[in-house]
Amino acid sequence: MPTIQWYPGHIAKAERELKEQLKKVDVVLEVLDARIPLSSQHPKVSEWVGDKPRLLVINRQDMIPEGIQSQWAAWFQKQGIDPYFTDAQQGKGIKPLLQAAQKAGEAVNEKRRKRGMRDRAVRAVVMGFPNVGKSALINRLVGRKAVQSARKPGVTRQLKWVRISKQINLLDAPGVIPPKLENQEAAVKLAICDDIGQAAYDEQNVAAELVELLKKIGLTNILMTRYNLDLNSFTGETYLSVLSAQRHNNDLERTAREILNDFRKGLMGNISLEVPPQ
Repeated sequence: MPTIQWYPGHIAKAERELKEQLKKVDVVLEVLDARIPLSSQHPKVSEWVGDKPRLLVINRQDMIPEGIQSQWAAWFQKQGIDPYFTDAQQGKGIKPLLQAAQKAGEAVNEKRRKRGMRDRAVRAVVMGFPNVGKSALINRLVGRKAVQSARKPGVTRQLKWVRISKQINLLDAPGVIPPKLENQEAAVKLAICDDIGQAAYDEQNVAAELVELLKKIGLTNILMTRYNLDLNSFTGETYLSVLSAQRHNNDLERTAREILNDFRKGLMGNISLEVPPQ
């Protein structure tokens, strides 16, 4: 398994600023990638957030099977969490999330009224790993393109407050990632899903790991359907090599990029790389 580490300077700076801003925030929207909900959970979020209301947003619901979504919903509910499933690109699941954020922040204004103070807009922060769809989610919540958004990590590089309405303000934060990725299995999944900077990994290694993972979870038929090449007894590395010979004149880099892009764009179909723990 390849070793993956990535902690660019802008993320270290953003993390420091985010911790400062969290003191002023009323509600936290933590965004996860539906394909890897556990691997895309930052291990320090609970510590940073403390007892502030937190809404768990599982974005890219369009990229996993409905049955797996139902399993995750039931699993999180058993943990005492009601997750909000969204597709920020298409705007699905946005209205209930916005209502929940406003409701979660109402306690702030109740306290202010008791002190004889006027109501103020609820302050919410949207946080999570890079490229899980935070900026796209904010644009949907605002109803316009308020922040820059693209399907690649590292687009948001500084904190920015965005006013949604008189009732709520949102803080768009750059993706945060631990200084050291202790769980390398999770790190590989982050790389496969493009939720970590490309400088952190070798595409050939990660594409081979994706093939191995599809084999492990019993989805080798997807590869056969897409590339007309049965996985058989191949390792991920050998499969990549044979496929590159068949399709791209032994260009391993191009083949690896094709496999990763096909997965990331949903061209292999709706695939969940994680299922709820038993």
